[in-house]
Amino acid sequence: MSQVFVSIGSNTHRYHHIASSLDALQHYLGELIISPVYESVAVGFEGDNFLNLVVGFESVYSVGELQALLKQIEDDYGRKRGGPKFSSRTLDIDILTVDDMVGDVDGVLLPRPEILDNAFVLLPLYNVAPNLLHPITHTSYQQLWQEYDQASQKLWPVDFEWQGVKVSSA
Repeated sequence: MSQVFVSIGSNTHRYHHIASSLDALQHYLGELIISPVYESVAVGFEGDNFLNLVVGFESVYSVGELQALLKQIEDDYGRKRGGPKFSSRTLDIDILTVDDMVGDVDGVLLPRPEILDNAFVLLPLYNVAPNLLHPITHTSYQQLWQEYDQASQKLWPVDFEWQGVKVSSA
């Protein structure tokens, strides 16, 4: 079993797509560790604000199998492919880390570079795994968040419930 962390984002029917993605992940992967949900402005294009979170779970899938499953979940909820890299999304699920794997694994770059670049990835990862070490920098996510230029990207927690449980509060 591998410990996996993924980021989830949506800026189209956001609450519905985030809840649906959690339902699908739980169905296929079992118990989930869920960060608070944050709202952030679109990065790289003009668009509606995103909801973002990080989810952790244990997986028996290879990285390639897991990537295929996540892409299928995105497609099941209306993800359109082939458009601009930075554009509105019904659902975006990206593998951030798989254990301490580094490099191109089954076509997936691990750890995902956005961990160090985007507050909407780093903050929720810090929330669920503060003492875990980034596989390349060997720095905890807590320390990475403390050292991050937090004024560089606007991010705020939102009220979010899933399966009748409050996941996060504004």
